[in-house]
Amino acid sequence: MTGERITMTRTSLIVGVAALALALAGCSGDSDSSDPDSGTDTAAATPTATVDAPPPVDMSSYAALPAVPSAASATVDCTYTPSGAPSRNVSAPEASGVPAEGRAAVDLETTAGPIGLDLDRAAAPCTTHSFVSLAEQGYFDGTDCHRLVYSPGMQILQCGDPTGTGTGGPGYGFDNEYPTTAFDANAAELAQPAVYPRGTIAMANTGSPGSNGSQFFLVFADTVLPPQYTAFGTISEEGLTTIESIAVYGDDGSMAAGGGAPAMPISIETATVAS
Repeated sequence: MTGERITMTRTSLIVGVAALALALAGCSGDSDSSDPDSGTDTAAATPTATVDAPPPVDMSSYAALPAVPSAASATVDCTYTPSGAPSRNVSAPEASGVPAEGRAAVDLETTAGPIGLDLDRAAAPCTTHSFVSLAEQGYFDGTDCHRLVYSPGMQILQCGDPTGTGTGGPGYGFDNEYPTTAFDANAAELAQPAVYPRGTIAMANTGSPGSNGSQFFLVFADTVLPPQYTAFGTISEEGLTTIESIAVYGDDGSMAAGGGAPAMPISIETATVAS
């Protein structure tokens, strides 16, 4: 995409979003890789030029995500269903009495710089609980962020797969939470593009019920997707600067649905739960 600007109409953007959304398939089942630590060699690529920024998209014609509902209770019970072999040897978190109030801070130290995450238990208690559990077990340490999309209407960095292939998961899956659960199960809004604001952290999934696992994506510019990806926190401004510092080099275009491996590789060195 070096030097090329693509202007998309609203209709073509929606079509593109549908295809790109399918590629946010964070498989929570078996990994295609026999080596749980396989992935991109962060020293392999040394880009020498940045790419043109995607042209802006008028977000005013797309719905905003609904307000986060107030927690109905201080704790909830979650369901973490076994799903394939884990990409690393981890255990599913405790499923009962999960906190549904307050926040959790997770600090990602990456090869490109720090990325601070502020997780919202009220919005997504089961998702936050799983993410914190995986971080405490070292699941994310030493893993590559395997996908970057730097396109009009979608600018994300996807991480959370120890195999670096986009197929790895923790050996269990769980259902969507906010914003999906803010709508009735058959609501038309669930199929309509909405704006995931810059600074959102959300879960990738395959589109099938219960397919959230460990893969997540970091939104570094307003991104249009149907509200079927659990949004469970926000990214620090310092973290957004870190992501943008590698995003400007683009991706290798290896994914047919859009994006590819970051041209400037980025790996999570450690994920530390601060509170």
